[in-house]
Amino acid sequence: MLTFLIAVTILIGMKFGVSGEVIDLPKWFAMLVAICICIYVAAFAWSWGPLGCLIPSEIFPLEIRSAGQGIAVSVSMLFTFGVAEVFLTMLCHLKYGVFIFFACFIVVMTLFIYFFLPETKNIPIEEMAQVWRHHWYWKRFMAESNLTEDGNFELKNVQLKL
Repeated sequence: MLTFLIAVTILIGMKFGVSGEVIDLPKWFAMLVAICICIYVAAFAWSWGPLGCLIPSEIFPLEIRSAGQGIAVSVSMLFTFGVAEVFLTMLCHLKYGVFIFFACFIVVMTLFIYFFLPETKNIPIEEMAQVWRHHWYWKRFMAESNLTEDGNFELKNVQLKL
């Protein structure tokens, strides 16, 4: 995915430069850029695309899974709308640099997932609280007093006023 995004950056940068003007744009060149973009989109759909729904469905404890999934999908749609709204403006101002901008975010996302997201393979949903409790970074946010011995959350001294 990153490779084809960089390829699009190089191809557009070579042909359009920072002026955005081009005298002759051969059909083969336009097809090459379109193919690179299609491969990038396919790679995104195969790799990063589904993670916005998959990860929240695996990491939230059963007690809050539906609320967490709903919030995660809502935030994802909000940011998708934001990216769609500003993309053309960024393209006009940054030219081919907009693709460098998104390539940097791919690197940041990869590093974040590698360092901050725990592995959930073969871990039952009921034990996810234990995973967070033992993670090198997220354990500081897990209040031990709210976790029961079996790893579930217990709300203490909570009063709801309706």
